[in-house]
Amino acid sequence: MVGRPYSVVIDSGNAPALAEFYAALLGGEITKDDGDWVVVTDGQGRRWSFQTAPDYRPPVFPDPAGSQQMHLDVLIERAELDEATRRIEELGGRRLAEHGDDFQVFTDPAGHPFCLVWTD
Repeated sequence: MVGRPYSVVIDSGNAPALAEFYAALLGGEITKDDGDWVVVTDGQGRRWSFQTAPDYRPPVFPDPAGSQQMHLDVLIERAELDEATRRIEELGGRRLAEHGDDFQVFTDPAGHPFCLVWTD
């Protein structure tokens, strides 16, 4: 082992706003805010960091000519999908048409795709 996972870092045009979205989505709290670098932790050792990228361009999903590089899967109960969708949209996220039998694709306010996934 070389090291341990420490943080997932996500670029955006506005790090504080995107950190607020993910703190509400994942149940964490902002524990550091330097303006262009904001950290959200959840009390269970998970940490997400957000940095402002001045020339940020959101990924396009789906885009057969490009890659989304990475995305988050957020686990929910299937019965919670409608309420989760409502809350995500209230927070500034957007539901995309892309879906499957056990997932639904969304974007965060900065355009990064993420999925709500469930197991029955």
